[in-house]
Amino acid sequence: MASVYKINKGVSKPIVFKGLKAQYIAYLAVGLVFLLVLFAAFYIMRTSLFILLPVILLLGFGLFFTVFKLSHKFGEHGLMKFFAKRGIPRYIRFNSRRLFISLKGGHDERG
Repeated sequence: MASVYKINKGVSKPIVFKGLKAQYIAYLAVGLVFLLVLFAAFYIMRTSLFILLPVILLLGFGLFFTVFKLSHKFGEHGLMKFFAKRGIPRYIRFNSRRLFISLKGGHDERG
C-alpha cells in the first residue's frame, strides 16, 4: 500500500504578511499595541478627542510608514546586521604588549 506524503515547500522561507517580512510583523504589532495603550491612557486622563485622535492617527501612519520602509530596505535579517556592524569598533587600542606575549605561550622561542 503506497503512502502519500505532503511536502511543505515553504519550510525555510521567512514569514511574509502584506509585504512585511519576518520580525517587522512583530514590530508593527508591538507598535500598534503601544498606540492603543497610549490612546487609552490619554482618554482616561480626559484629553479632548479632537486633539487625541489626530495625534494617534499621525503616529500610527508614521509607524506603518517606518516599519514598511525598514522592511523593504533591510529585508529579513538586514536590520540586525546593520546594528551589529555599527557595534564593531573601528580600531582597538592596546597600551601594553603583554596580551600578545602571553599568546605565544609566555616563553621565548629562541632558546
